[in-house]
Amino acid sequence: MASGLDFEKPIHELEQKIEELKGFTSREDIDLSKEIKRLEERLEKVKHDVFKNLSPWQRVQLARHPERLYTLDYIDLMTTDFVEIHGDRLYSDDKAIVCGFAKIDGKKVAIIGHQKGRDTKDNLRRNFGCANPEGYRKAMRIMKLAEKFSLPIVVLIDTPGAYPGIGAEERGQAEAIARNLCEMSMLKVPIVVFVIGEGGSGGALGVGVGDRIYVLEYAYYSVISPEGCAAILWKERSKAPEAAEALKLTGEDLSRLGVIDGVVKEPLGGVHRDPAKIAGDIKAIIKRDIAELTGLGKHELVNKRYDKFRRIGVFREPK
Repeated sequence: MASGLDFEKPIHELEQKIEELKGFTSREDIDLSKEIKRLEERLEKVKHDVFKNLSPWQRVQLARHPERLYTLDYIDLMTTDFVEIHGDRLYSDDKAIVCGFAKIDGKKVAIIGHQKGRDTKDNLRRNFGCANPEGYRKAMRIMKLAEKFSLPIVVLIDTPGAYPGIGAEERGQAEAIARNLCEMSMLKVPIVVFVIGEGGSGGALGVGVGDRIYVLEYAYYSVISPEGCAAILWKERSKAPEAAEALKLTGEDLSRLGVIDGVVKEPLGGVHRDPAKIAGDIKAIIKRDIAELTGLGKHELVNKRYDKFRRIGVFREPK
C-alpha cells in the first residue's frame, strides 16, 4: 500500500518482500513459489496477530487511515442512480456533508454522510469532514424530503467533530445540531446509521439519531476525540492513548454499554483491503433493517426510537 501506520510496518515489509520476489520470478524466470508461499503464510499470521490485538488508540488511528473508504466510495459501491442535493436554502452548500437520493437494489433511499478529501486541496474543500451549521441544515432538508416521500434514510458518519470556528458559531452551530437531534427523533421513516470511520462528538450526533446504529470494527464513536480529551484532562495531547482507553469508544465497548446495535466486522486490516466485501456487508444490513423497520407503523417506529435513546445511560446504584 502507498501509506500506512506505524503498527502496520511489519505487514508492509512482508508485502513488499513478496512483491519483489514475484517481480524477480517473472523477470528472471526462476521458480520461487515455495519461498513466496512461505512468506504469504507468515504474512497472514502477522496480520492476524497485529489486527486482532489492537489497542483503542490504534483503532482510532486505523479509523483515520488515509486509504479508508469515505461516504462517496460507499455510495459508488452500494447504490445506483445517485442524485446529490446541494445547499441548505439558507446560507450555502457545505461540502463536508454529502446528501442525496439513490437506489439500493432498486429500492429508493435518502443517503447522507460526512465526506473527507483524498488530498490537501480536496480536504480543504471538504473541511476535513467537519461540517458547518449549513451542513446539518442541508442534511435535515433531505431528511424532511425523505419523510415526505416515505423513503428510508441511510446515514454514514465519519467526522472528528463539527467545525468549531467563529463563523460556524455565529451561524448557530449548536442550534443546528440540537434541532437535528429533535427533528430526527420524530421522523416517521426508518433511519439506519453507520459510523464508518471517525464518530466524533456533536458532529456525529447531528446526523446520528437512528432506529439502528452500527459501528464498523475499526471505527470509533465518542463524546470527544482522544486528543481533545487528553488536552482537557491532562493538558497534554500526548496522553491520547490513555484517553482512548478511558473513553470506551470501540464498537465492542459501545455495544456492551447499549449505545449501539452492533459492530460490523471489517476485512482483516481494514475496509480499504477489501472494499467490495465491506460494502456488500453494509448493504445487506441496510436491506434487512429497512425491511424490518418498514413493517412497523409510523407511531410505533417513533416510539421505539424514543425508548431506544431513553435506555442509553440507564444504570442502577448499589443499595
